Amino acid sequence: MTPTVFFTCGVAVFLLLFVLWIVSVKIRDASIIDPFWGFGFVVVAWISYFRFGGANFGSGLVTLLVTIWGLRLSGYLLWRNLGHEEDRRYAAMREKRGNSFWWKSLFIVFLLQALLLVVISVPIQVAATSTKTGIGWLGIVGCVVFAVGLFFETVGDWQLARFKSEPANSGKILDTGLWGLTRHPNYFGDFCVWWGLYLIAAAAGGWWTIFSPLLMSFLLMRVSGVKLLESDIAERRPEYREYIRSTNAFFPGWKRTAADRSTPQEW
Repeated sequence: MTPTVFFTCGVAVFLLLFVLWIVSVKIRDASIIDPFWGFGFVVVAWISYFRFGGANFGSGLVTLLVTIWGLRLSGYLLWRNLGHEEDRRYAAMREKRGNSFWWKSLFIVFLLQALLLVVISVPIQVAATSTKTGIGWLGIVGCVVFAVGLFFETVGDWQLARFKSEPANSGKILDTGLWGLTRHPNYFGDFCVWWGLYLIAAAAGGWWTIFSPLLMSFLLMRVSGVKLLESDIAERRPEYREYIRSTNAFFPGWKRTAADRSTPQEW
């Protein structure tokens, strides 16, 4: 991969998110950025592959994997958010910053996520532009890890959507299926997806891109993932406290027995 690849992908993502910001100002809904997250990586993958790609099995494979993952994620989030008001996270930011939020959101929401997207996508850029003909055993392991992640994300989202579709479950906590193994199967799935993509990139010589899955893991576990979502959920839904005591927050594991629930399951 050359700096030209990074620059080209960066310009494309920043322009797309700038246009998306204009739309968000028009409709007063900054949460429209969420469905773009997965699609943004698809854009990076195809630009890297078509403009700079090696046109071989490895580069084509990673482009296909990212496309499947990214379009599924964006499609799901678009379907989930359709017809709903602005996400409460962005609504709180809008209320806090008042009339200045419309232009501040360009920097603290859209351009910040554009920067994160381009940086995190470096393993994709490396793998999609690789001239190596195969992926080797390390790339195969990466595909397996990626598949595990895609399974947890897809099945977890499906189980939650099905659970919420039942009126009788209104206000209840889903603690069965994958949600009985981890409180956030979708975040754990995303974790696996990025470590899988990193291993594929490492097989193509991009071992140095390890900063990407490390950054993504940090965001999922400590910033915009588990920590942010659970910052006040126990106050809004007291029954969630028992769920915290019995079920791992991130890495899958069996439920704790009543005798072992004196402390919350952190990870």
